[in-house]
Amino acid sequence: MNATSAPSTATMPGAAPAGDAVLAARLAARDSAALREVIAQHGGMLHRIAYRMIGDAHEAEDIVQEALLRLWDQAPTISARHPVGSQAAGTLRLGGWLSRVVTNLAIDRLRRARRFSDGEVPDREDDSPLADEVIETEQRDGSARALVAALPDRQRAAIVLTYYEELSNADAAEALEMNIKAFESLLLRARAALRKAYAASAQGGGV
Repeated sequence: MNATSAPSTATMPGAAPAGDAVLAARLAARDSAALREVIAQHGGMLHRIAYRMIGDAHEAEDIVQEALLRLWDQAPTISARHPVGSQAAGTLRLGGWLSRVVTNLAIDRLRRARRFSDGEVPDREDDSPLADEVIETEQRDGSARALVAALPDRQRAAIVLTYYEELSNADAAEALEMNIKAFESLLLRARAALRKAYAASAQGGGV
């Protein structure tokens, strides 16, 4: 894919991060260097979110590419809503926008995969620690990933965004397109489900 239609993993030596409204304006003008700056700033985080949701590195890469292409395609609209120099410009957060797209794409893929499979969620390796005490305990023998993978999609996303990526509740809520109270309720349910799953695993001899 050429420079005017596709993301690139190249970075600009010595380039300082630009304001998001400025980046959006450059993207709208089809400046491929601006896309490289977006990738340099947010690519790693986006891939981690996608991988921890999906469990497959290649699929995670596809999701990130799709999210970046959506940003490229929608940049004129985004820039028009947040023109440089306006009050709205200060509210634009491309990282949050991309996190939301990646999370939704991952959830969509999980749901599609479930329709064409026996409903099992694939396991995957992941050594990143979680802040929850239950998960830290489970992680000692590698079964934390299975407990997280078994959660409903949006609960899994809440755990990934909050504990793996250490986003604030407000940022995680934005990524899931929820208000803060609804997100906090979702996170509480996710934590409760993990504790219940851990207890069931311990009783069954799984730890």
